[in-house]
Amino acid sequence: MSDQAPERLRGLAPVWRPDAQLLILGSFPGVASLAAAQYYAHPRNAFWPIMASLTGVTDLPQRPYAERLQALMDSHIALWDAVTACERPGSLDSAIRHAEPSALPALVARLPGLRVIACNGDTAYRQAVALLPGAPWPLLRLPSTSPAHAGLSQADKQALWCEALREGWAPA
Repeated sequence: MSDQAPERLRGLAPVWRPDAQLLILGSFPGVASLAAAQYYAHPRNAFWPIMASLTGVTDLPQRPYAERLQALMDSHIALWDAVTACERPGSLDSAIRHAEPSALPALVARLPGLRVIACNGDTAYRQAVALLPGAPWPLLRLPSTSPAHAGLSQADKQALWCEALREGWAPA
């Protein structure tokens, strides 16, 4: 048995501008994302192809990371995670321990045009409900874009995300 304390991991900074209408809320970055210091860096994660569909920027997944973030912000999309720090071996949400919630209420207070929060998976949704009781915007529980969520194909995930967001948000 090791007496070494598990490493405390820190997440990524929020990506946003005050004119954001849609906030996409993840749980906590996976190993690949933390190593790259980029949201949704795992090559099999469906996030960027789904964002290409939502924004109409068809080559979004192939663009440099900074350009992908700019395309989101230009489409009035903000991006963050519900957990800002935790202990977690690997990338599974079920392995998150000693989670420190993000300052989500402070961020949404700075988004006057916010219309909907899209939660990327069940963990993000549960955290959003806990952090934003009585939220005035819809909190959508969407299927995780993670490759670990293998119950749905990327095409199925994309269809569900696009259908859900067509109702409460449309790109600028």
